[in-house]
Amino acid sequence: MGKIIAIANQKGGVGKTTTAMNLAASLAVLEYKTLIIDSDPQANATSGVGFDPRTIKTSIYECIINEVNPKEIVLETTTPNLFIIPSHIDLVGAEIEMINLPNREKKMKEALNGLKETYDFIIIDCSPSLGLITINSLVAANSVIIPVQCEYFALEGLGKLLNTIKIVQSRLNPELEIEGILLTMYDQRLRLANQVVEEVKTHFQQMVFDTIIQRNTKLSEAPSFGHTIIMHDATSKGSINYLNLAREILQKNNLTKISDSEKKIPMTNEQ
Repeated sequence: MGKIIAIANQKGGVGKTTTAMNLAASLAVLEYKTLIIDSDPQANATSGVGFDPRTIKTSIYECIINEVNPKEIVLETTTPNLFIIPSHIDLVGAEIEMINLPNREKKMKEALNGLKETYDFIIIDCSPSLGLITINSLVAANSVIIPVQCEYFALEGLGKLLNTIKIVQSRLNPELEIEGILLTMYDQRLRLANQVVEEVKTHFQQMVFDTIIQRNTKLSEAPSFGHTIIMHDATSKGSINYLNLAREILQKNNLTKISDSEKKIPMTNEQ
């Protein structure tokens, strides 16, 4: 039975899509069959793994609104073991169309039920909002990863997101857990970034992943080539960070026997 992990934060620009793509790719290269669900109308995860959203005829929109079988629209990426259900700009209108549907908060869960046996992990890239599509993602998920950027307004809006998660847990999905808070866009040279890391770890303690995603040029440019960081530059800081995150998640879920000393890939100054 596969695990569904949503990547959510209503704040934009915190690294949700980057995390969804590259965590999924890292799990895939570690030989776990992984599916990305692009539930953001901007379709950045779709283009980031090499598909042109303008040519997509059937997307997650059709699965939610028209009950199309998601198995029919899964696309295989160039990364071994990595697949995607793409998004499309049509998803913008889905929330309005869903308003009068029965069990509207559970449409994505119903769509994904038949996929959990096929994949080890299903990673949902959520849109930067707390709208109905994001609620659907949280209802469908077993857990949620919250990316938080190491910048001035890092904790802004985080309380609202955590409150939304609590509401989903109490009313719609009691099994939903917080997989962890992921610190992103970290620059160790900046005093502010170090202060944010300290503040987040003080507030949330064990909820924060040990792995921190560092700022990295290769990580930023990879989507423009339609590649994940693993395929673009496997030796870069970004690639190593996301492989370490994947290993940490596997360890947390008791899916690996690696020792503590092997949990992280060492970094070098040249990377």
